[in-house]
Amino acid sequence: MTKKLRQIAFYGKGGIGKSTTSQNTLAQLAVNFGQRIMIVGCDPKADSTRLILNTKAQQAVLDLAAKRGSVDNLELADVIAPGFGSILCVESGGPEPGVGCAGRGIITSINFLEENGAYENVDFVSYDVLGDVVCGGFAMPIRENKAQEIYIVCSGEMMAMYAANNIARGILKYAHSGGVRLGGLICNSRNVDREHELISELARRLNTKMIHFVPRNNVVQHAELRRMTVTQYNPEHPQAEEYRQLAEKIYHNDKLTIPTPISMDELEQLLIEFGVVEDEEKVLQTQTPQ
Repeated sequence: MTKKLRQIAFYGKGGIGKSTTSQNTLAQLAVNFGQRIMIVGCDPKADSTRLILNTKAQQAVLDLAAKRGSVDNLELADVIAPGFGSILCVESGGPEPGVGCAGRGIITSINFLEENGAYENVDFVSYDVLGDVVCGGFAMPIRENKAQEIYIVCSGEMMAMYAANNIARGILKYAHSGGVRLGGLICNSRNVDREHELISELARRLNTKMIHFVPRNNVVQHAELRRMTVTQYNPEHPQAEEYRQLAEKIYHNDKLTIPTPISMDELEQLLIEFGVVEDEEKVLQTQTPQ
């Protein structure tokens, strides 16, 4: 019996640590669970694979296609690079800021990879997607039923939770026309008061779960400075065990749901209840132009 390919995606507010969290988790899936993995970076910065490849930036599909004249002039070996844990790495790339839609790189890359058989010998394909679901290009893995399990990286900060709720809206929009589902929230801790409780409650209201709480630890930054995951840099460190647990939960996750986004008023009230904002007046001040 052929094992089913699992296509997952990591979404979340820009700067929340999606790429760091995804690469550390995928490294554990490869090393400790024997999974064959391909990462498709969907960020124009092309930094979704740097910790796996131990390099500054991988050559992106769009950049190579521009040099060769067309994506049709590329071979899989031109755009796929093996890294730590034998993880296969691809960066979609994108245009320079202010020039064209960055989502074009995602669409071009995924189509090229599929048409050339890149997905045939892997267990997981992971999409690391820029920021929030605003641009249709970045929503493409959801809209086109490519990514079927979405993991939202968030924290107890207001804007990270706002983005998580907005991403849940994007998943809901396409859940009934395709097979996309929410796999859970990953709390990448920022040491906000009652953060574990807060994200657990947000997850409950979104009809999902907090799949793991990743504590803040400086070893992550130490590893990043060396362009490594914690698993490669210091595999015996307790933080590596946190990512192993997260990988295990994703590996065994069969509770995929259609999310139930909440209103902005409900989100603000939740933040007030947990003391993230002091009172309603403070929330209103953040929304009032100065």
